[in-house]
Amino acid sequence: MSNSLANLQHKINSACDLQSVVRTMKSMAAVNITQYENAVNSLSDYHQTVKLGLNVCFHKANSLVSELHYKVNNNHKNIGVIAFGSDQGFVGQFNNLLSNFLIEKVQTYHGEKYLWAIGECIQPLLSKVDMHIEKRHRLPISLDTIPDLVGELILEIESQREKKGINQLFVFYNKPTSKSTYAPTYQKLLPFDQNWKDELLMTQWPSRSLPELLNDKETTFKALISEYLFVSIYKACAESLASDNTCRLESMLRAEKNIEELLDGLNQNFRHKRQTSIDEELFDLVAGCEALLEKTYKK
Repeated sequence: MSNSLANLQHKINSACDLQSVVRTMKSMAAVNITQYENAVNSLSDYHQTVKLGLNVCFHKANSLVSELHYKVNNNHKNIGVIAFGSDQGFVGQFNNLLSNFLIEKVQTYHGEKYLWAIGECIQPLLSKVDMHIEKRHRLPISLDTIPDLVGELILEIESQREKKGINQLFVFYNKPTSKSTYAPTYQKLLPFDQNWKDELLMTQWPSRSLPELLNDKETTFKALISEYLFVSIYKACAESLASDNTCRLESMLRAEKNIEELLDGLNQNFRHKRQTSIDEELFDLVAGCEALLEKTYKK
C-alpha cells in the first residue's frame, strides 16, 4: 500500500511541475500577443506616411517611373511567395491551415513559383508542392529581430526578381480575427492592386501645403516601394507571431484544464488510498488489542 501511495505522490508532484511549466508558457504567450499587437498598431502612422508618399509619386511621376518594376510584364509571370509559419509546437493546426490555404490560392496562378518559407514547422508541409524553395529562414525570436529578417527578405527578393523574372509577390500568414481566434490570409504586394491604387489616388492630402518631389523621381519611387514592402512584410510577420502565440495560449489553457482535472483525480485517489491504509492499520491494531485482551482473560 505504501508503495502505491508513493507512486501516486510521485505522479502528483510531476503533474504539479508540469502545471507550473504550462502556466509559465501561458503567461509568456499572453505577454507576446500584446507585444506583437502593439507593434502592428505602432506601424499604422508610418504606413500611412508611406502611402501618402506613393500617392504623390503616382500623381507626379512620369510614365517610366510608374511602369518601373511594378506592373505586370507579359513576358514574365513568375510568382514570389512569402509564407510565415511557426518554429515551435503546441500550435495545433496553425501550419496545416496556412499551407492548405496557400496551396489552394497559388494553384490559381500560372508561371513558376518561388517560395520563401519562414518557420521550420511549415517548411516540410510546403516542400512537396511544385514550387522552387528559396532560402529558408527561422522566425524572429523577438520584436527586435523582425527588421533584420524583413530586410534580408527584401534584399533576396529584389535580387531574384531580375534573375528569375518574378513580377508578382504575395505574402501568406495567419491573422488574428479576435483575442482567441485567427484565420489564414494573404496580401498581394506587387504589382499594386488597381483598386488599392485608385483608392489611394483619391486620398486627399492632409494639409493645405501640397508636396513636391525634389529628388530624382525614380530614386524616390524605389525608396518608397522598399518602405512599403518593409512595412507590409513586417506587419504580416508580427500578425503571424501574434496568431502563433494565440494558438499556443489556447493550447496551454486546454492543457492547464486537463492537468487540473488529472490532479483532482490523483488527489482523490491518494486521499482514498491513504484513508484505506489508515483504516487497515487501525483494524490491525484493534484486532491485536482484542487478541491480547482475550488471552489475558483466559489466564
